[in-house]
Amino acid sequence: MKTSHQLSELLEQRFLKNMERHQELAWSAVQARLDAHPGKLRVLEEMERTGGEPDVVGMDAATGEIVFCDCSPESPTGRRSLCFDQAALDGRKENKPSGSALEAAKATGITLLTEAEYRHLQTLGEFDRKSSSWVQTPADIRKQGGALFCDRRYGHVFLYHNGAESYYAARGFRGILRV
Repeated sequence: MKTSHQLSELLEQRFLKNMERHQELAWSAVQARLDAHPGKLRVLEEMERTGGEPDVVGMDAATGEIVFCDCSPESPTGRRSLCFDQAALDGRKENKPSGSALEAAKATGITLLTEAEYRHLQTLGEFDRKSSSWVQTPADIRKQGGALFCDRRYGHVFLYHNGAESYYAARGFRGILRV
């Protein structure tokens, strides 16, 4: 586990290396938000520990919140092979995965990306070219047993559906954290 100082240094290095993701922001503004909300560092540490490589992807103009997102090239390795939610996990009779994306996100303190957030992330780089990531799913789709995921193939971002109980070694989830 990294100290708060080590994590802050890592986040600053990543921030400076990837300025195209947040051209309108200065690291001092990000550090000020982190200093004001020290509990969020624990969440960022967990995002980092599970392979998410969190970085700033914007600022919410209405709230002033800094928005962090998992920016690892592929879906975070420490958050793969999960079905969509607890109901899907409970519904599996055999070959159950170790957990679900929604429960893991909740335990970490992040939320799954919406389709719009996922598409925005893809304007900042090319992500999930070999993997895929669960995204938030409308209630009417979920009630019918489905769940949504996205990836990038052939230079395009795709939204797909699958049974919520499915899980694959190359499918995980990306999270958003507002600080």
